[in-house]
Amino acid sequence: MAGIGFVLRKLARKDNLFGVVQAYTHSALASTGPWIFTVVCLTIILAIGRQIITPQELLIFKIIITYNFSFSLVLTSPVFIICTRFVADKIFIHDVRQVPGLLIGTHLTIFITQLPLAYIFYFHLGDFAAIHAILGVINIMVISCIWVTCTFTTALKDYKTISFAFISGLSLALVLSVLLADLYGATGMLLGFSLGLAYILALLISRIFKEYQYAYSNPLAYVSYFKKFKYLAFGALFYNTGIWVDKWIMWLAPEGKQLSCNLYINPHYDSAMFLAFFTVAPIMGLFVFNIETSFYDEYLKFYRDIERQATLERIRHNHQRIIKNIFSNTSSLFILQASICIICIILAPQIMHILKMPARQIGIFRLGTLGATFHIFFSFSFIILSYFTSKQLICYIQLFFLISNALLTYIFMNQGVAFYGYGYFLSSLITFIISAIITTNYLKELPYHTFITTNKSIE
Repeated sequence: MAGIGFVLRKLARKDNLFGVVQAYTHSALASTGPWIFTVVCLTIILAIGRQIITPQELLIFKIIITYNFSFSLVLTSPVFIICTRFVADKIFIHDVRQVPGLLIGTHLTIFITQLPLAYIFYFHLGDFAAIHAILGVINIMVISCIWVTCTFTTALKDYKTISFAFISGLSLALVLSVLLADLYGATGMLLGFSLGLAYILALLISRIFKEYQYAYSNPLAYVSYFKKFKYLAFGALFYNTGIWVDKWIMWLAPEGKQLSCNLYINPHYDSAMFLAFFTVAPIMGLFVFNIETSFYDEYLKFYRDIERQATLERIRHNHQRIIKNIFSNTSSLFILQASICIICIILAPQIMHILKMPARQIGIFRLGTLGATFHIFFSFSFIILSYFTSKQLICYIQLFFLISNALLTYIFMNQGVAFYGYGYFLSSLITFIISAIITTNYLKELPYHTFITTNKSIE
């Protein structure tokens, strides 16, 4: 949020509707744009691919892409969260000279840590043809580098360029995947999609180097932040693993499929859950807009008045304004998301029919939509807590989500198709309740925590 916040606050302060619309557009592109562009592109590729290549070849493409997005996000998350913190600190002190070197350093870290794992996975654990294994390794490395590079793009405050990179790159991936699939099957489809992603990566990197024309120095300067913010790194690892752990477990369910490459997939569960996540896209942009505009102003005023030795009455007044702002924004967002969730649950049979998805996915989609609703709101609580409290507390909640999602998904997996999705839903619900209680209690005692528990001079 280090980069987008400046833009959103500037746009939101324009005294007209156009400024608000611009601000929301920026926040929507930052929070969901690349994700939506990618999913839409993959959906179109798979739809066209059914008409061009055999089902077995299409499954090879699908399983490689699914595994790569899954494991690249999990393995890269500690790096990009620490990198985000490092870049945010540099932006705050108006010293971004280390950004070019840092970009090289993070990519070097990705190659050192993930290339051996990718090689072992594709050449030893999976039974792939050599060309598919090579393309699988290339694809996961490109995806991982994009995850990290996106950390730096938030500081650019140029979301037109970022959106153009994803739209043009994914359009290229779509065209190349279809053209090459017609000639070379799954091999051509993998090559085309990877070339499109590589084009996105090249555009983003060139834009960063153009913006930050400094000498390359201290490429691994951010590594010291792993010790300083270890709970931040572990929390990112736990959280992103928690997002995927139910899918991994459900791949081994009785309805899961073992392909000829010795890997597993559960297309019915995966596609229903991915569709369910689309229902939270609208409020993601709204939350970023609210947190970086109205909330940030109240947050800044609270701490600046304390620094200026404001009276206790003034501090309490600012404290109440923060609480009122948070609960006002979150309640309106919850009503909006609850409405979307109810509509999707009611219209689930029609949605499945339009998308030509099997009827057995209706229950999974409904539970996934409920789960995604609570999931996005406990994620919001993490962001709010991150402004005030120790990352250690957030890390423990994220660990709870991981463990509960894995345990409950495994329990309900053995109960039959009718219970698929209950594990994720209940885990999200329980984690939401816990995080809401913790966040509410912390906010009620915010002045105490500000002066006592988070006061480094007392420590």
